[in-house]
Amino acid sequence: MAMTAADRAASTTGRTEAPRQAPARPAIALRDAGVSLGNRWVWRGADASIGEGEFVVVLGPNGAGKTTLLRVLLGLIPLQEGSVDVLGHRPQRGRRQVGYVPQRRALDRDLYVRARDLVSLGVDGTRWGIALPGARRRQQRAMVEEALHAVGASAYADQPVGQLSGGEQQRLLLAQALVTRPRILLLDEPLASLDLRSQAVVSSLVSGIARERGITVVLVAHDVNPLVSVLDRVAYVARGAVTIGRPEEVITSAKLSELYDYPVEVLRDSRGRIVVVGLEDRDSHHD
Repeated sequence: MAMTAADRAASTTGRTEAPRQAPARPAIALRDAGVSLGNRWVWRGADASIGEGEFVVVLGPNGAGKTTLLRVLLGLIPLQEGSVDVLGHRPQRGRRQVGYVPQRRALDRDLYVRARDLVSLGVDGTRWGIALPGARRRQQRAMVEEALHAVGASAYADQPVGQLSGGEQQRLLLAQALVTRPRILLLDEPLASLDLRSQAVVSSLVSGIARERGITVVLVAHDVNPLVSVLDRVAYVARGAVTIGRPEEVITSAKLSELYDYPVEVLRDSRGRIVVVGLEDRDSHHD
């Protein structure tokens, strides 16, 4: 019988390696959580626990409440029922331990703010343009340089952001979210409007930084395929419910048909890409 890594370690050290223990407290925990906007429940009864360092992709049709979920975790929208904990506390606005990349809008080509200045807004955007004490200014510069290096944007740090490509701008927004070295990173459709190559590059970049630093990632996307190789679990938001699990558990014909109360079929094409069909008359949507 072949020896496992643990068996080999035991044979050389005289002891067996203990299995890795799950964190005592999850990075994010939703318990019977529900949120409404106006007189409409967006979703309710949400139970989810996301561990430290886990990479979770949030899927679902437009208007289902994916961005609302991020806004709840940011402390921008309160729950109407249940509870939510982020790093062991109720969500609060402006926490440096939580980085956020909002939905990207094309930046004006005439915007001549330097790339490094855009990133520096992540340190203390409320004080941008105000002269800081020397030590504080040097510390901020070091933080910005580190973030630029982490996302591979140092080469164009002094260029106007309006003159950069969509992929380059997305790297800068990611650097802005990373500049305070957060423990959680929330990203709202960071792959939208990017070509396939840029999607793959940004997905790999986010995953690599998160694994290296132990960052918990919650990423909203319309298409799971560029992320299949880097995610741990998916959260599917549809028809007022939030379901979380492994892709093979959640993105199935039976589960999505149950979520939508409508016949749905999940297929894989010749390249292994996931395709959801059967929603043409309801919510036009492809995973």
